Amino acid sequence: MLHADHPLTDANTLGLPCVAERYAAPATLDALREALALARRHDWPLTVLGGGSNLILPARLPGLVLQPAMAQWWLEERDDGIRVHAEAAVEWHALVMALAKRGLWGAENLALIPGHCGAAPIQNIGAYGVELGDLLEAVHLVYLDDGREAVLSASDCAFGYRDSVFKGALSGRMVITRLVLRVSTEPRPRLGYGDLAGRLDPAPTALEVAEAVCAIRREKLPDPATLGNAGSFFKNPLVDGEHARRLLAEHPDLPHFPQPDGRVKLAAGWLIDRCGLKGWRRGHFGVHDRQALVLVHFGGGSTEELLGFAGEVAARVRERFGVVLEREPRRAG
Repeated sequence: MLHADHPLTDANTLGLPCVAERYAAPATLDALREALALARRHDWPLTVLGGGSNLILPARLPGLVLQPAMAQWWLEERDDGIRVHAEAAVEWHALVMALAKRGLWGAENLALIPGHCGAAPIQNIGAYGVELGDLLEAVHLVYLDDGREAVLSASDCAFGYRDSVFKGALSGRMVITRLVLRVSTEPRPRLGYGDLAGRLDPAPTALEVAEAVCAIRREKLPDPATLGNAGSFFKNPLVDGEHARRLLAEHPDLPHFPQPDGRVKLAAGWLIDRCGLKGWRRGHFGVHDRQALVLVHFGGGSTEELLGFAGEVAARVRERFGVVLEREPRRAG
């Protein structure tokens, strides 16, 4: 069923005003293929929307906006372990907590990341030393041009830091319909990132790990339901080793993480904070006062204003540290 001039302001966590010229929320694969065929027949521009948690929307989206509504998940026991099948509209955090409560390990460090499962592989969501690519086995998808189904393995997804084939060669060419994840009943806590280990007993349960992650995130990050935001607005930048050495000589307390290829990942939030921007506000947007990596929307702002504000933040970091910040949320339309 199509809806004309459908409001999407509540469908993106930044709370940016947006209207879809046409909108559909298919709840089955057949309905999804029918909507895709209709868009092809009329040559409508097509936008696929998930939970809207990592997206910057324009004031109006022409053509057809598709927001998959398939929201079932189930477990499959195999000889080599347990698999989780999660359809596109399953809320990611709800799934993580449900698995942790069942004593299933693998996703607990990714608790409280907003959004739907269908969008999770696009930027290879990650937190506290774990990325989706660490537990993902397969992605089911439907191609937009002809409605055919396909299954990609984790290696096909070309996962990188906040990156995947879905942001590259397959961008705008498909819609993800289901994920297959590997989980385990064997305790495999990964507690080496941040202050996670200090909050837990030596042998925590998966649920205790997930709850500790939630507590940390709530202390540092604003709730999109009360203050518009898209989580981390900038990626942690990667710089070459020599650049990192120069910065560390001047700023020995700069958080840094050496990478296998010789580059060094820096903490974007620290860089923004050291520019004196934590808590800075201009117009309808600001830098969060507890986490400088998060840009917040106080209401009444526009996409153009947000991008201008973010550009000013990035410019100040580049001017002081010679480091280029890359935006993490994708821009629709």
